[in-house]
Amino acid sequence: MEIIPAIDLRDGKCVRLIQGQYDKQITYKDDPAEQAREFHADGACWLHVVDLDGAKAGRPVNTETITSIVQLGLLKVEVGGGLRDEDSIRELLDTGVTRVIIGTKAVSDFAWFSDMARRFPGQIVLGLDARGTMVATHGWLEESTQSVLDFARQADELPLAAIIYTDIAKDGMLIGPNIERTRELAQVVETPVIASGGVKEVEDIRRLNPIGVAGVVVGRSLYEGTLSLSDALAAAR
Repeated sequence: MEIIPAIDLRDGKCVRLIQGQYDKQITYKDDPAEQAREFHADGACWLHVVDLDGAKAGRPVNTETITSIVQLGLLKVEVGGGLRDEDSIRELLDTGVTRVIIGTKAVSDFAWFSDMARRFPGQIVLGLDARGTMVATHGWLEESTQSVLDFARQADELPLAAIIYTDIAKDGMLIGPNIERTRELAQVVETPVIASGGVKEVEDIRRLNPIGVAGVVVGRSLYEGTLSLSDALAAAR
């Protein structure tokens, strides 16, 4: 199971939004590239980057910062936030990003998402953000009429790299992940499932390890010091 530390970008800085709300922001570091170096030094292989400005704007915004992280050559990088056309996908992949995360456009235009998944096999991740049992979109600002499990089953037919499942109610709250719903999702699809949201301490990693997920995204717990990356990596092994 991979441990994937997260950097959320807003105005070129490392931040965290509480439950995805833009008016509830915690700013951690001014230099995301330095943060990426620290994660690598602590043993990380992957980095999860969310362009929060991009998610709101509907197009990548923090591309210069993302490029500076990728050019370090230290980590495999996955990026999401505002990817709603093929040019944006190509732009990020051309910088050396390993894979890109698509959420909103996957829900609103599944035919387009299916086409992108087939054009970029193994490089597209479905960002499945949930409010309860329903899929949320537009940087978590809106709720769709699609159920998480039904949509995941549809997407499972595509050559995706992974599905990242985020429970919005848990994200950034340090109250533990949604184990039951994550397990349920991992059991109904063959695509690798990555858990995201709510991880507070090493025990959360131990609880996620046996349920069949391929990885866990961890963010605020690392910045707040309730979880060390080295302990998380050890628990995942």
